Amino acid sequence: MAAYDYVVAADDRPEHREGFHMPSTEWREVFLPDESTRHADQARVFTELQRKRLKKQGHGRALHRNGVAALKAVLAVEGDLPEYARQGIFATPSAFEAHVRLSNGNFSLDRAPDIRGFAIKVLGASTPSSTGVEQNFTLVSQETLKVSGSADVVGIVDLSTSAPGAALRKVATKPQLTRSAVVNFRDMAKPFSGFATHDFFSIMPITFGDYAARLKLCAASTAVNKEARKDLAADIFGRLADDDLEFLFQAQFFEDERRTPIEDSSVRWDTPWLTVARLRLPRQAPDEALAETIEKSSFNPWIAATEHRPLGELMRARQAAYALSWHNRGVAP
Repeated sequence: MAAYDYVVAADDRPEHREGFHMPSTEWREVFLPDESTRHADQARVFTELQRKRLKKQGHGRALHRNGVAALKAVLAVEGDLPEYARQGIFATPSAFEAHVRLSNGNFSLDRAPDIRGFAIKVLGASTPSSTGVEQNFTLVSQETLKVSGSADVVGIVDLSTSAPGAALRKVATKPQLTRSAVVNFRDMAKPFSGFATHDFFSIMPITFGDYAARLKLCAASTAVNKEARKDLAADIFGRLADDDLEFLFQAQFFEDERRTPIEDSSVRWDTPWLTVARLRLPRQAPDEALAETIEKSSFNPWIAATEHRPLGELMRARQAAYALSWHNRGVAP
């Protein structure tokens, strides 16, 4: 498959903007004492959620169980990227086939508050160190997550899925968790216009070779469908019945711990975005065979090229949770 002839104009490149600083390779992760034990204990919370859902709905994911759409895609890497961005699968202009899974964070119903997921599985990519790489990117409809670490995330999920009586008892005994939950629920309750017209973010960074970067998928359209909220799947497939959709895939690079903290998911990074690729969804209709394949797949950010591994304590906690979730789903790898 041929690469596309997209090039970022020189005047639009971050390094040509006033106040630009070259990305730094001096980023550092912070590892907590007994971290692996903590993460294993937290993963068991999600296992319990899976077990409860198994009785009602059969095998499925621990989180983002409710799939909205399964789609074919192409990730086309930009030409003429600056050296610091020519890393991993973005090293040379190329076009890779991909699968996309759109999802709701809630377990079944599409309702607010919620955090939507846009997961991308790049198939058969090449990097300077290997070929045939499967690269997963998982993005959500929020740019930040206002938590102090993975323990907060687990507590919020546990709180939101508890029965009313149990939830009230947890609120009474964990005021800090309650405050964190309220702040994040407010963010999740903000209007969501649909998967084609909303931006998506990685929240936490990944490595970009020796550099580090957060990721963003820019909305493919500004034409908001006021009826999209009633049926998100109908909205995306209605658009794809008429034309392709194209999203800008951008990276935001680490410069220093103050402006671009590696471990703090609550901080919006203060550095420019660079378009490193474009994600094209070609015209298509719902495909049951594709949907079955994608539902059986694991969209795990730790399935990645060595140049693009996830960073931060939150992402290491996800590694433990995803591994256990996959084991409990009852599908063949």
